[in-house]
Amino acid sequence: MSDLAVLQERLEGYIQEKGLKSTRQRDVILRVFAGSTDHVSIQELLERVQGDMAGVGYATVYRTMKLFVEAGIAHERHFDDGQTRYEPVAQGHDHHDHLICRDCGHIFEFDDPVIEDRQSAMAAAHGLAIVAHRHDIWGSCLNRATCPRMRREA
Repeated sequence: MSDLAVLQERLEGYIQEKGLKSTRQRDVILRVFAGSTDHVSIQELLERVQGDMAGVGYATVYRTMKLFVEAGIAHERHFDDGQTRYEPVAQGHDHHDHLICRDCGHIFEFDDPVIEDRQSAMAAAHGLAIVAHRHDIWGSCLNRATCPRMRREA
């Protein structure tokens, strides 16, 4: 089953459970959001959605993303850029960590079993079992002059 199909199924279940109605706007927003390969802000998602469905407004995208978070199909992220960003909850890969470049703003996702094991060992050493965590590492481009994202942003 594709990631989009999984997200659609979760959304449909949530909508039924809450007694809400399905809307064409939500379907378009979900399709565009699920196809995102980055961590999108409401404004970025709005621009992409309007490419498929003119007339969709900021408030509709904002409310829909709040619904997606409540339904468990989107994660809300805050990376110190002043914007809330969203990423789809991927099937079979719900956890990953982030490397964020302070220079160009690019967000790299990574999963490292050594780091995960070490975190669990540290928690156990202090008498805790990890139930959730967030691991964001901030850095700077090693060579700003050749950073492809830096040139694109300029």
